[in-house]
Amino acid sequence: MLRFGLRSKFILLSCFLFLLPWLGYEYVWEMEKFLRQGQEKTLVGTTRALATALHERPALFDEQTNFLDQVVKGRDLYAYNLKNPIQLDGKLNDWESYQPLFWHYDKRYLQKTDNKHQASDLSFDHMVGKFDNYLYAAFKVTDNTLIYRAKNSLSITNNDYLQIGLKTPDGQFNTYIIAPRQDGWVNAFDANTKAPFTKIQGYFESTESGYNVELRFPISMLGNKLGFAIVDIDSKEALLEPKIMSTSNLNNPNDLGSVLVPSPEISRILKGMGHSGSRIWVVDNHHRVLAQSGTIQNADGVWADGLANKAPETWWQRFEQNYLHPIYYKILTRPENEFLDTLHDVASMQGTHLAKALKGQPASSWRLTPDSKAVILSAAYPIWIQDQVIGAVIAEETTNGVRTLRNKSLEKLFNVILAVMLIGTVTLFFFASRISNRIRRLRDTAEQAIDAQGRVTGSINYSDANDEIGDLSRSFSNIVSRLGGYTDYLENMSSRLSHELRTPVAVVRSSLENLQSLPQNEQSQKYLDRASEGVKRLGKIITTMSEATRLEQSIQSNESEPFDLQKVINGCMQGYQLTYPNQLFTLDVCQSKLPMQGAPEFIAQLLDKLISNALEFSKANTAINVSLKQSENKATLTVSNTGPALPEGLTEHIFDSMVSVRSQQMQQQPHLGLGLYIVRLVCDYHKGSVTAQNNEQGNGVVFTVTLPLANG
Repeated sequence: MLRFGLRSKFILLSCFLFLLPWLGYEYVWEMEKFLRQGQEKTLVGTTRALATALHERPALFDEQTNFLDQVVKGRDLYAYNLKNPIQLDGKLNDWESYQPLFWHYDKRYLQKTDNKHQASDLSFDHMVGKFDNYLYAAFKVTDNTLIYRAKNSLSITNNDYLQIGLKTPDGQFNTYIIAPRQDGWVNAFDANTKAPFTKIQGYFESTESGYNVELRFPISMLGNKLGFAIVDIDSKEALLEPKIMSTSNLNNPNDLGSVLVPSPEISRILKGMGHSGSRIWVVDNHHRVLAQSGTIQNADGVWADGLANKAPETWWQRFEQNYLHPIYYKILTRPENEFLDTLHDVASMQGTHLAKALKGQPASSWRLTPDSKAVILSAAYPIWIQDQVIGAVIAEETTNGVRTLRNKSLEKLFNVILAVMLIGTVTLFFFASRISNRIRRLRDTAEQAIDAQGRVTGSINYSDANDEIGDLSRSFSNIVSRLGGYTDYLENMSSRLSHELRTPVAVVRSSLENLQSLPQNEQSQKYLDRASEGVKRLGKIITTMSEATRLEQSIQSNESEPFDLQKVINGCMQGYQLTYPNQLFTLDVCQSKLPMQGAPEFIAQLLDKLISNALEFSKANTAINVSLKQSENKATLTVSNTGPALPEGLTEHIFDSMVSVRSQQMQQQPHLGLGLYIVRLVCDYHKGSVTAQNNEQGNGVVFTVTLPLANG
C-alpha cells in the first residue's frame, strides 16, 4: 500500500502556499500591462477627438508663422503665459520665476559685426509674456555708458533708446521708440511722427551695470511680427554710427521676426478638456506651443476615477488602514503627485511622438521624469488643413492612476493571501500540534521505559497509524522489547555466574588444600601457592558479585524503619577511625537529629563503599573529608578526598554497574566496578540521589549524597 507521508504533506502544503502569492502577483502584473496599453489607446483617442475639433479651421492658426521655413530662437519670439500681471517698476522682481526663459543677446545680434565688442559694452536679456489682453516685455541691459535724452532736446535719437518694430493685425508696419529723460515711468514715441504713443507704457530703471526696462501694450495692436532693438550711443561722435543690438532687423519689415501669442480661441476649446484627466498641448508645425490646458500633477487619467482614498467606515477598513497598509507599503510604492516636470512652461515641444505626428502619423511614447518619481505617457495626433499638417495635439498623463489601481488590486490580493496564510497557518498549527503531541507521547513513553542508568523499566505501546510516526513507535517498541531481554540477561548474569562458579571454586580450593597437606618439593609448592592465590582472588570476585545481587534482593524484600541518620554516620565514622588509625579523617557532622525512613544497614553499606573508594584513591598523608548537613527537609552527605580527578565524561556513568576508573597499577585487588553501583542502589531505595565531581582545585573528587528526611 502506497502511503502518503508527512514529508509529502508538508511539501505539498508549502508549495501551495508559495504558489498562491506568486500567481496572484503575476496576474496583477499582467493586468497592469493591459491597463497601460488601454491607457495608451485611450490617450491617443483623446488627442484624436480634440484634433478633429481643430481640423480645417485655418482661422485658429497664424498662416504666416506656421508656414515659415524655420523658427529661429531669439529672432522669433514666443509670448509665455504669465500667471499674474506684471507690476511695472523696473526691478524685474515679477520675472524671477521666469529667469530660465530669458534669452541672452550678445555680439552675435549686432547690426554690424564688431569682433572687438565686449559684453560690458552692450548686451541684454529679454523675454515677452502674455497676461489677459496685454503683452509684457522685459529687458535687462548691460551698458557701460548710459546716455539719457536731454531735457530740452526735441530729438529722441541722440541718446540711448529702445526701438520697437511690429506689424498690426491689418499688416501695417509701425516703429516706436522708448527714450527716457530719467528713471521712472515712460511712454513710447511714434518713430515717424515723434508724437507720444500712450498705448505702450513702461518703466525705466538704471542699474550698476546698465538699466532695466519693463513694457506693456495691448495685444490687439499686435499682428504676427515683432522685434526689439537696443541702440547704444556712448558719445556725440557715435551718433552717426550707433551700436545697435536687436532681436531682428527692424529696418526691413520682411526681416522682422515673428511673434507667437498663445491662441485664446484654441485655449477656450482646450478649456472644455480641462476635466479629462490629461494635460493637453496644441503646437504648430514648428513645435511651438499655441495653447495648453491642465497640469501633469493632476493628469492621472480616467483610471484614477473612483480610487480616491475614503474615510474608513467599518472596523475592517479601519484595521486595514491602520495596521495592514503600513506593512503593505513597505513593499509597494505610492504614486507621487509632487515630481519634477521639465515641461512645466515651455515655448516649444520635442519628442519622437510629436515628430511622427507632424509627419501625419499618430504616435505615443513613455518617459521617466528626471527625479524618477513618475512615468509620463505622451500621445500626439496631427491637425490637418487642406491635406497639410498644420500642427498637432499632445496629451500627457502619468501612470499614477494605473499604479493606484494596481496597488488597490495588490492590497486585496495581500488581504486574500493573508487570510489564506492565516487559515493555512492555523491548519498547519493544529496538524503540527497533533504530530508533536504524538511524538511527545512517544518520547515520554520511551523515557519512562528506560531509566537514567539505561535499565529497561517498562514497555512502549506501539501505534497502528499507517505513517512515519506509527512506524517509529513500532520500531521503538521492538527495540525496547529486545533491549529489555538483553538487560535482564546482563542483570542476572552476575547472580548466575556467582552461583555456577561457587561450586567449582570450592572443589578447586579443597583440592589445593589437600595437596598442601602433602609434602611437596620447592617447585611444586611454588605453583600450589600461586594457584591458591588465584582461587582466593576468584573467590573475592564471586563474593563481590554476590554482594550486589544480595543487596538488590534485600532492597526488594526489605521493610523500611525509622532511624537517625546522624547517629548512623557518627557510629560508622568512629569505626573507620579505629579500623584505619594511620588515615586522617576530618568530620563536620551536624549535632541535631536527622530522622529518616529506610534501612540503616544500607546507609552503613553506602558509607562503607564511599570511604573504601576514598581510601583507595587518596594520596598519602592527605585527609578524607566527611560532612553531614541539613538543608530544609533534606540531608546532604559529602565525602571528598585528594587524589586523581575523574576522567572527562565519566561523572554520569561512574555509578553504573561494571564501571571502574582504576588503572592496571591500582588493580591490587579484584574489582568489578560494583561499589559505586551499590551506592546508587541504596540512594534509589531511599529516594535520594548521588553525584560525583572534581573539586574546584581539580586535585580530588567530591561525592555528594542527598537524602530526604522523614516529616516530624
